[in-house]
Amino acid sequence: MRDLSRPVWPAYPLSALAAGLGHCYLGQWKRGGIWFVCYGLALAFLSARSLSGALDPGAPFVVTALQFDAVSYTDVAVPLAILLICLLDVYLIGLAERTAALSAGPDDRRSNSS
Repeated sequence: MRDLSRPVWPAYPLSALAAGLGHCYLGQWKRGGIWFVCYGLALAFLSARSLSGALDPGAPFVVTALQFDAVSYTDVAVPLAILLICLLDVYLIGLAERTAALSAGPDDRRSNSS
């Protein structure tokens, strides 16, 4: 169970920094790890541009990503899409937790007054 006094908003910039960090902040370690691995694989394919290049230990990892003239929109689209979907997922998790906390509040008050 998550500590309700902990704010949800820091999860958003953490997720924007790297996919999965916001989930880890919210205590969903498994889900955060999956997002982080997906994001890492997307960045590896962005850098290597192929499966064989991504797995080659001699190939530079982020060199092509830092060469802005060599990077096209289609190269950045997959990591950016993963990051945006991860942010949406963190938002929906925060929304669900807020809704659950608000709906549990009045029920607890009614049971205590009876």
